[in-house]
Amino acid sequence: IYTTNPIESLNATIKRKTKSKGSFPTEASAFKVMYLATQEQQEKWNMSSIRSWFEIYPQLCIFFSEIMSKYTK
Repeated sequence: IYTTNPIESLNATIKRKTKSKGSFPTEASAFKVMYLATQEQQEKWNMSSIRSWFEIYPQLCIFFSEIMSKYTK
């Protein structure tokens, strides 16, 4: 499934952050650590997106027109 890797990565990040802390004084502090871990993971996802896709895509359509025509309409 396409979403398995991002979900597993997020779970691992949250586990790593909460395990290193040990115990939390309040439930709110545990939620805060999980929230910050989620924000950190989201920044990584945003950085890994394909840069300049709108410049790359037309070039792919030109160079690989036969292949791309199967997937675009």
